[in-house]
Amino acid sequence: MPVDTATELPFGHLKNQMGKLMDQMQKGFYAFSPNETWTPLVNLYESEESYIVCVDLAGVVKDEIDLQVHRQCLTLRGNRQVPTQPREDAGDVPVPRYRVHLMEIDHGHFVREVELPCDVESDKIVAEYRNGLLWIELPKKK
Repeated sequence: MPVDTATELPFGHLKNQMGKLMDQMQKGFYAFSPNETWTPLVNLYESEESYIVCVDLAGVVKDEIDLQVHRQCLTLRGNRQVPTQPREDAGDVPVPRYRVHLMEIDHGHFVREVELPCDVESDKIVAEYRNGLLWIELPKKK
C-alpha cells in the first residue's frame, strides 16, 4: 500500500496559533517590567568590501541611538516609547483612555551587541537611519 506524507502536520495551524499565544503571554509579562530591556532584531550582510548591519528600530528617535564600537563589539543602546496614536491638537478635548488588548511591539530601553570580525576598520564605520531601520556599514581592512 503506498504511503503519502502530509506536507503539514495535523493541527499544524493550531500549533502555530498556540505558539504565538504563548509568545504574546510571555512578552506581555516582560513588557510591563520597568527594568527589562528588549533586543532589536538584526540582519547581517557581507560584501567583498564591508559588513552591513541592519537594525529594526522603528519608532526610536534617531538622535537618541547610542552606537559604540569597543574591542570587536558593536553595541547599540536607546529607548523606544510606547507607541501611541498620533493626534492633532484638539484644544481642550481630553485624550481618550484606551484598554490594551494586545501589546506585541517592544518598548522601553534596548541593548543589542554584535560581535565584529577582526578585519573591520573601526574608525571608518558609517551609520544611516532610514524609515525605522539603522544601517551600519563596517568596512573591511584592506
